[in-house]
Amino acid sequence: MTDIKTWARVKSPWVLHFNSGACNGCDIEIVALLTPKYDVERFGVKLEPSPRHADVLLVTGCVTQQCAERLKSIYDQMPQPKFVVAIGACACSGGVFEGNYNVVGGVDKVIPVTAYIPGCPPRPEAMLDGVVKLLNALNPPKAKKQPKPAKEPEVAKPEVVVAHAAQPVVEEVKPIAKQ
Repeated sequence: MTDIKTWARVKSPWVLHFNSGACNGCDIEIVALLTPKYDVERFGVKLEPSPRHADVLLVTGCVTQQCAERLKSIYDQMPQPKFVVAIGACACSGGVFEGNYNVVGGVDKVIPVTAYIPGCPPRPEAMLDGVVKLLNALNPPKAKKQPKPAKEPEVAKPEVVVAHAAQPVVEEVKPIAKQ
């Protein structure tokens, strides 16, 4: 039964996006990820508006003191197993806002983070790569059985002879005589 649950989680992760105080650069890249150009739905990823139905929480922006309690509340509403992906430099470490009076820091200061995707803002390809790596970590691909090779009849192999190039021949160029 657990194999079926793992299969379902890997094949159709529902994600919830939470902006904890970003400049919207990462948010624009997440929206770009959902467009047909990158087609994240081919991996079964669906953007879900409710934390009660989401498997993966995508967090952008540094966590402010005002937002920390809300982020923790949303994380607590998600069903188990739940995964958190910190997207962008601000979500990973606080970014350029680290050390400000109202900034707690990165997402990992408030809730546990499963995957980090650095960048300012990270490209949609990097986010897609991070999501695929997260899904592969949940269900590592099984090794394929190698078919037994058929015995080939032995054929005499020719010897390999390496020929050395001769010295290049330089022809003398004769000037054209004027008539």
